[in-house]
Amino acid sequence: MKVLITGAAGFIGMHVAERLLARGDEVVGIDNLNDYYDPALKQARLARLTPQPGFRFQRLDVADRAGVEALFAAERFDRVVHLAAQAGVRYSITHPHAYGESNLAGFLNILEACRQHPVAHLVYASSSSVYGGNTKMPFSEADAVDHPVSLYAATKKANELMAHTYSHLYRLPTTGLRFFTVYGPWGRPDMAYFSFTRKILAGEPIPVFNEGRMQRDFTYIDDIVDGVVAVLDKPATPAEAYDPGAPHPGLSNAPYRIFNIGNQDPLPLGDFIAAIEAALGREAVMQYLPMQPGDVVATSADVSALAAWTGLNPGTPLRQGIQRFADWYRDYHRI
Repeated sequence: MKVLITGAAGFIGMHVAERLLARGDEVVGIDNLNDYYDPALKQARLARLTPQPGFRFQRLDVADRAGVEALFAAERFDRVVHLAAQAGVRYSITHPHAYGESNLAGFLNILEACRQHPVAHLVYASSSSVYGGNTKMPFSEADAVDHPVSLYAATKKANELMAHTYSHLYRLPTTGLRFFTVYGPWGRPDMAYFSFTRKILAGEPIPVFNEGRMQRDFTYIDDIVDGVVAVLDKPATPAEAYDPGAPHPGLSNAPYRIFNIGNQDPLPLGDFIAAIEAALGREAVMQYLPMQPGDVVATSADVSALAAWTGLNPGTPLRQGIQRFADWYRDYHRI
């Protein structure tokens, strides 16, 4: 297949591209290489991809409507993996317009291009953040997601609604994936595990929000890639179980699907920090802080729908995944 990956210089994008290239797919990657975090890391990820046969890269922002239209017209993609987005819950409080431009306008450009130049399947990144203030655990695709607590989460919920509209009106198969706290080698420096590692190695205190009373469903990057590729290979279809008289939030009579991808083993923040300490062989100095605006206390994924659809059951143990990340971090930074 010829596959477009948006956000190809990103954490998940690079890993998905490597997997598709390894099995013989042709991959075109785009990214705007913005400075939300160090662009040198994005360039280093690209340096792993560009020598590989079957990979081509174009610097392009998904918010560039004319550029996206021209790309689709020229390439005629079979399928699309849309991972480009302005990430970060806390950043959305201080830079809201970046989310409107990238996550809303940019996603609309991708949807329109997929409609005008038909593709067999659009897979796109959603987020566990859409569950917002929900407290019932684990989070299920059947749960209502009408109470986002950050603008970032609201844009991801909007993406799901926009995708459904295109699936309904134009029969465009779309699958949204709600990622749960992804970590691993080549990860994002704005994520807690990355900054914790840097600070512990530097002997600096690490910020522990909500006095440490947090719980997350930490999901290793290989499990995420397994999920992305598995659903990419199985285009969304209308759900036979959909009942318009009692609609299920995760089902539709359009070719539209939504799935959680999580590790199914939510852990307290203290266990997460202990895993990093063990991998580094150093103890953390903790600075306890209050809850941050837009954050949530806990996440936990029900992945039964993904398992039924693809046969996958993500479950890389945290300590194993953190050790792989720590080894990569030391190698990359020559520590």
